[in-house]
Amino acid sequence: MAMTALDPRVALIVIDMQRGIALRDNLAPYPASEIVDRAGQLVDRFRKYGQLVVMVNVDAVPPGRTDRNSGSARPQLPTEWTELIDEFAPEPDDLVVTKHSRSAFAGTALLEELRSRGVTQVAVVGIASGAGVESTARDAHEAGFNVTLPTDAMTDSDGERHAHSVREVFPQIAETGSTAELLELLDATAQ
Repeated sequence: MAMTALDPRVALIVIDMQRGIALRDNLAPYPASEIVDRAGQLVDRFRKYGQLVVMVNVDAVPPGRTDRNSGSARPQLPTEWTELIDEFAPEPDDLVVTKHSRSAFAGTALLEELRSRGVTQVAVVGIASGAGVESTARDAHEAGFNVTLPTDAMTDSDGERHAHSVREVFPQIAETGSTAELLELLDATAQ
């Protein structure tokens, strides 16, 4: 686990810090309050250095039949469920993406938006490690971005799924480390 460098244009992608997800109390290994704090520190620092912040919410249950979804009609989620929590209210220079499945890239214009801004690296944080964060990180890697994952700025409803993603998946698609390491790299790069 080591974060080695940041590209000149790096974007922070914040996954699903919305009322219906980030206010739950069944998250592991970190409670929502810790993720809000760490991800919030990253948002502040990215903004301070003029780097792109992407606020992502999800407005639907992923389509298709799975063992956990019978494939019946997709339920409509209440509007307040999709609203970003106050700590992650977008600022004018932020990009806001509403996704309709796990990945922030699937069926959205995120790839084109990042490319048009010259972004070559992304850092991904939020909820859930083994779902929205992992899917977005995988798609970013497949699209050719350098991917950085501060694993203490993400959590999951299943602690074992978080651990599996951190241990088995993330090292194959990203550099991993801590929020503190990423903040240090941001400060060092800005000097």
